Amino acid sequence: MSLTLNAQIDKIEPPFWYAGMQNPELQILFYGKDISQYQVTVSNGIKITNVKRTENSNYIFVTIDTKKVAASDFVFTFKNNNKETFTQKYSLRQRRENSAQRKSFDSSDMMYLLMPDRFANGNRNNDSENATQEKYNRESPGGRHGGDIEGIIKNLDYIAELGATTIWSTPLCEDNDARHSYHTYGQSDVYKIDPRFGTNADYVRLAAEMHKRDMKLVMDYVTNHWGIEHWMMKDLPTKEWINQFDTYTQTNHKRTVIHDTNAAEIDKKVAIDGWFVPSMPDLNLKNPLTLKYLIQNAIWWIEYADLDGFRVDTYNYSDPKGIAKWTKSITDEYPNFNIVGEVWMQSQAQMAYWQKDSKIAEIQNYNSYLPSVMDFTLYEATSKAFSEDEGTWDKGVVKMYDNFTNDFLYPNINNMLIFVENHDTNRFNQTYGNDIRKYKMAMTLMATVRGIPQLYYGSEIGMAGDKNKGDADIRQDFPGGWEGDQNNAFIKEGRTPGQSDYFNFTSKLFNWRKTKAAVHFGKMTHYIPENNIYVYFRYNKDETVMVLMNNSNETKTVNTHRFKENIKDFKTGKDVISELTFDVTNEIIIEPKSVLILELK
Repeated sequence: MSLTLNAQIDKIEPPFWYAGMQNPELQILFYGKDISQYQVTVSNGIKITNVKRTENSNYIFVTIDTKKVAASDFVFTFKNNNKETFTQKYSLRQRRENSAQRKSFDSSDMMYLLMPDRFANGNRNNDSENATQEKYNRESPGGRHGGDIEGIIKNLDYIAELGATTIWSTPLCEDNDARHSYHTYGQSDVYKIDPRFGTNADYVRLAAEMHKRDMKLVMDYVTNHWGIEHWMMKDLPTKEWINQFDTYTQTNHKRTVIHDTNAAEIDKKVAIDGWFVPSMPDLNLKNPLTLKYLIQNAIWWIEYADLDGFRVDTYNYSDPKGIAKWTKSITDEYPNFNIVGEVWMQSQAQMAYWQKDSKIAEIQNYNSYLPSVMDFTLYEATSKAFSEDEGTWDKGVVKMYDNFTNDFLYPNINNMLIFVENHDTNRFNQTYGNDIRKYKMAMTLMATVRGIPQLYYGSEIGMAGDKNKGDADIRQDFPGGWEGDQNNAFIKEGRTPGQSDYFNFTSKLFNWRKTKAAVHFGKMTHYIPENNIYVYFRYNKDETVMVLMNNSNETKTVNTHRFKENIKDFKTGKDVISELTFDVTNEIIIEPKSVLILELK
């Protein structure tokens, strides 16, 4: 990406745009010393529909109408009262063919979540590239370890071998925070890939390499906040660009106030407008200039990098009306584009409120337009259930059963992101003491119930991590991602026997899942657990899959007569993992802490 700036201009955002967008209105930010004193005109007969000046004379926001304007270069002319004049070229680029109808991720996919700084260091030359603050220091648990985009590209075949079809990478845009910037949720330039990860062109190349493998790239987008080192924080366009109080005010994190009919207004204000932490200024989505900036930035990345979806961080921390407009603006441009929001709530009704066309939210005349939400209540269930050996009214596998009994609350139950861990939680293998039997039960659940399964990097080789020791412990380096690593788990020959057991199971399971439409979009019937055994079916008109999960510490004999409405006239079932065949007409014996995935014949 290159943009030649006139001496009087320090920044133009978006740096260029695209012809033929459904919404032809384009708001261009020009930043330079006292630039608002200039009058603006534009060439090629293009119409300026609005010029917005704020209290900061270093900004001017110029809105043009791009309707019926072909991909081309044109020129803005700036002239002040002293008849001083300068010009600035701007470009509309040609969109990719069929860009608006791009296909996104859905429940036929498996999503692999990785943190680029901790995944693999593919280019040692960028480890401290242009680092104004934090430089490479792999010895520091919370420091920069050097993982980058090149490291992801070099290991795409490994990720594909797992059965993953989609990658969600935590943010890659520049983060110049003084400490802990490796996670890049405190971004300092949202039009620029952090040089320690690579370049904008590298990110485009990542998407292209993934598309060659029929894989999809999901960008982690942050609408709620930026980093304190963002270039605008040195010279805000307007005080209203971010949410500010008389003294520093942190969010109360109680997002329930948004739909709580009894909530106090001050509690709502602090929840929505309060800062996440002191180093993350809270963006004001009630301000039309800020909102338009974020909408255009998101669309620019979709077009520029050829993205396949978004995961939105802290989705319901933002102004509800503003975030709904942001979301709808994107899906209006790309009707098939999937966006999954982080809505970390403890109630399914509260999570369902945030999914597009929710009947619950409709009561309050609200629609978020958010296609997908993350299933945090299922995560909570799986973080406890597999150590509850005695199945009782509310213990053991009944936790998962109870979670699915509330599926009726969601407008689109297939479009849920399901997971047993992510970059903010305790590692699953840590929680369960690296008991691979429990890992197999959890992964089977992820692979066979409704929704889009998400796997966190390293789980598939048994990586653990204790969040009580700090975030760095749950974000450890992937073994083999750095020169000199004694253990290289990216290749078959480099894995330990234990890592191989985890990897081989995961790969076989999720590669099988890729072919099973009944699991992707089929119906589900589940049966009330008995003796800590959970039985459910996924089926369509062509195929039926029966799953049996024994969460007890004893071998059990399961009488199948109870499941006749799903077994019907099937006689046998072949287990996906062991490839053994079981008679399903009478009894099935299942080992303790184990699962069977039976394709019925």
